[in-house]
Amino acid sequence: MIVKKGTVTKISGTQTIAVEVYDYRAHPKYKKQYRVTRKFLVHDPETKGSVGDYVEIEQMNRRVSKRKAFILKSVITASAA
Repeated sequence: MIVKKGTVTKISGTQTIAVEVYDYRAHPKYKKQYRVTRKFLVHDPETKGSVGDYVEIEQMNRRVSKRKAFILKSVITASAA
């Protein structure tokens, strides 16, 4: 299973959160590091995640919907608010 870590940016619906994941890549020619941002819709059945939390997500075997392929594994750091 694929495991990623990111920040919750939005709560959309009752059991769905949007998580933003950062990844660093190197330019093929100039070898400079740059940041790539991806957003994933994540299934949150227990509604544990809130905006600003640093969470760990895991890919599921079977999708919940067309765009939701990840499930919330754990909340690493809760937001201050």
